[in-house]
Amino acid sequence: MSKTFSLGADPEMFLVDAANSLVSAIGRIGGSKEMPLPLVEIGDGFAVQEDNVAVEYNIPPSHSRIAFENNITMAMECLTTRVRDMGLKFINLSAAQFPKEQLSDPRAMVFGCDPDFNAWKDGRKNPRPRATDATLRTCGGHVHVGYRFESPEDVISFIKHMDLFTIGSVLMDKGELRKELYGKAGAFRFKPYGCEYRSLSNFWIFDKKLTNWVWDCASMAMYAWQNKKIDIDAEAKMILSAINKNNKEAASILIDKHNLLVV
Repeated sequence: MSKTFSLGADPEMFLVDAANSLVSAIGRIGGSKEMPLPLVEIGDGFAVQEDNVAVEYNIPPSHSRIAFENNITMAMECLTTRVRDMGLKFINLSAAQFPKEQLSDPRAMVFGCDPDFNAWKDGRKNPRPRATDATLRTCGGHVHVGYRFESPEDVISFIKHMDLFTIGSVLMDKGELRKELYGKAGAFRFKPYGCEYRSLSNFWIFDKKLTNWVWDCASMAMYAWQNKKIDIDAEAKMILSAINKNNKEAASILIDKHNLLVV
């Protein structure tokens, strides 16, 4: 497997109270996109912020599987303790309809301003998401890949490989509602250090086996892309159907054909 990359992440999570009712993070957590709040107790590169009604945290680049797992675990444990002291906890959901009273703050109507792009459409900008339900909010589990790509075309090709190698998420992630807003195939952003893969939800941050699955999928995608192991565009139709339409049959065919990971 390739050892020439790093992985970071900026997952989002929802809060609930003791009655398991959804609670907005606004005014409770601190930090913002412009000024994340450092998690100084666990080290450099860790930070937290309020993102709409969700809690978002950042980890530093991880250069090994165990470091990636440890960084996610440390951030989760730190923040779990913080919100427990508020009488709150995190819930394993990637999409939810929030009570209207939890959306009264104007910040609850602010969605990500920076566009992302579609690798399957030659890197063209994705349209701004529009929900049919104004109370719907979602949580991503975006993965940041540190790698010296030679061109934008290389990034686009690699993102397509990430779609294929994480196709097991179609079977493992029960949060299909998120795809009304986010999580379609090929969603990414260019970054100075590499790229941000934006299709995955937060389902993988709550279980160490799934956190390791993300690392392993990225490693396999990198190896296959570097060594031109797969004609990725030949699989476009099946990949798009599996991810965008939650087509579990298509996902299963790809998993069997390419011996992809499912845990």
